[in-house]
Amino acid sequence: MKKILSHIILMLYILIIIIPFIFVLFSSLKENNIEIVTDPWGIPSSLHFDNYVMAWNNAKIGTYFFNSFYISVIASVITLGFGAATSYALTRMKFINLSKFFYTFILFGLVIPTGSLLVPLYKLITDLHLYNTHLALIFPYATFALPVSIYIICAFMRAIPSELEEAAMIDGLGALGLFTRIVLPISIPPLVTVFILNFLGNWNEFVMANFYLSSENLRTLPVGMVGFRDAFNTNYAQLSAGIMFSVVPVLIIYSILQEKIIEGVTAGSVKG
Repeated sequence: MKKILSHIILMLYILIIIIPFIFVLFSSLKENNIEIVTDPWGIPSSLHFDNYVMAWNNAKIGTYFFNSFYISVIASVITLGFGAATSYALTRMKFINLSKFFYTFILFGLVIPTGSLLVPLYKLITDLHLYNTHLALIFPYATFALPVSIYIICAFMRAIPSELEEAAMIDGLGALGLFTRIVLPISIPPLVTVFILNFLGNWNEFVMANFYLSSENLRTLPVGMVGFRDAFNTNYAQLSAGIMFSVVPVLIIYSILQEKIIEGVTAGSVKG
């Protein structure tokens, strides 16, 4: 009975999530507002893919898309590098109490609301002359994602048998060789998970992107979509096409790599 109830709840949740998506998808392929209003949930009488072309060109979605993509990738890679190196140091540090202190100190960042740091971060960014540059997003994105990234990677690295590293040390590998040639290849599942989670978070982030960027050509996709909504709020077909541009990449990445996400999140849960 409990399983049936849980499945019903999950199905209701899926419907709540997927119904708006279907509405936007159908609307993006309809001819005009009249077709959307008269038959909002109906299948389009003909597929108008030109809505996507016009949305891409008229609203500079191509520029916003590229900005979001490369900012998200760079910030995620930086987080991945620092997170993996820090996790390796914390899980292999000989001073156990000191390691626990630094680990607790880093995880303390999980309980700090990002919104509470917007104003001091704005002051820091302006002092460093980074305002209205993409670095004003890349550095905060990479920094704010470190605590949860270290938490996930550390859980996995603690479960790696020490015998593997001991055997590699006998073969003459140093600390750097152990990290790059032994630990990193084994840690692919949590590394992929951390990258995907950070990429999705950076891709969808709106507040800092809206706060620290003022030039239109530097805007990310979430911020650009707000401007597109204001400029084209009477053309719901093109507006829906613009929304699909922002949603589809996330859905594709998650649907392809969802198993890696689950594997990385649960890694080290038995031993750690």
